[in-house]
Amino acid sequence: MTVALFWLLALAIYALVAVVAGRRLVPIVGQLLVAALAIPALLLLWAEPHWQLSAAELLAPDWLNLAYGLCFALLLGYILSDVIDLDLSPACVKIALPSFLVPMLAGLACSFWLLPGERGWLSAVGIGLLFSITAIPVLYLFLQSIGYPADASKRLLHAAILMDFMCWSLFGLAQGSSQPATLLWPLLTALLPVLLRLLTLRHPSCYSLPFFTLMLLFQQLGLNALVFGIAYMLCLGYLKQTFVLPLAQRHWKLLMNGVAVPLILTYGVLRVDFHGLGQHMSWLVIGTLLALPVISKVLGSWLGLHWADPAASAQIKWHESLLLNIRGLTEIVFLNLLLQLQLIDSTVYFGLLLMSLFSTLLPALLGRHTVNHEAKARYEIS
Repeated sequence: MTVALFWLLALAIYALVAVVAGRRLVPIVGQLLVAALAIPALLLLWAEPHWQLSAAELLAPDWLNLAYGLCFALLLGYILSDVIDLDLSPACVKIALPSFLVPMLAGLACSFWLLPGERGWLSAVGIGLLFSITAIPVLYLFLQSIGYPADASKRLLHAAILMDFMCWSLFGLAQGSSQPATLLWPLLTALLPVLLRLLTLRHPSCYSLPFFTLMLLFQQLGLNALVFGIAYMLCLGYLKQTFVLPLAQRHWKLLMNGVAVPLILTYGVLRVDFHGLGQHMSWLVIGTLLALPVISKVLGSWLGLHWADPAASAQIKWHESLLLNIRGLTEIVFLNLLLQLQLIDSTVYFGLLLMSLFSTLLPALLGRHTVNHEAKARYEIS
């Protein structure tokens, strides 16, 4: 009973912050603040001393593991659904390649240099990809909230989609390379849209409902849901079949922001050993995990933006580099995936969780209105 009460209280804190923050914060920023500050305080100052509940006991119920699996599959499917919108324009490719490769190499170097005790080459690849990710849903919401020019928004969003497509694809293939059999069924099942088209089914729900159902099934069976999701979306794109969410947008946002994201964040944070956090990780490692992903991502994005549009002012390139450094939801899902696969430990998880919060806050802290006015002027002239 007390375990369920803890989870209800945690969800209530997320809801309270969402109501108080209102439109001042993108939802994921408030959720990250709760996960990084409020949930550890709730565990250490209330659940452990007053209810005599450890983090392990709070994560033990079977219903919680089932709810986590469902929420994770829904969120991962939602993020991968962006693949269907991928538009490989020359500018998009020029922006995406350096913005992906520079932080990827920095992440690999960081893994081999500072985290030699991690779980081998797949862990190093996972950390490198974490350095490279841009959160497409959060970037979209941020650009929308500041009224960014449509052409500039489309260019940045499609570059982000390409980067995340490369991240998820590389990790899915790297993960499957150690167990090739786990790739066979996901790849074969990803051809389901072709069968549905042959059966002359056209309604979008006939394609979206099986997608989310199979995402959950593969995740529960330990098969490669990543490869399935990407291949399924590529198949839909090839068929030019539209993809719609199984719920109305308003209800979907309520489910995601009210339940799925808070549950996934809290589940990951509770796996952190806060009592031994200071002993297991040096300040050098914490500082590196906070700074190096941001510096390498901004540098790579700046190089890509300069390659795509050398005539743009340095200030616009600087601010758009910060926008492409937004992490948020996509980073959290990838972090939880690596933690679930035991490719990173809980202290690395927490350090990169703080980095994700810092990265997502940066564009707002360094003047989002200035870049908006400059970009509008730039695109009106062009």
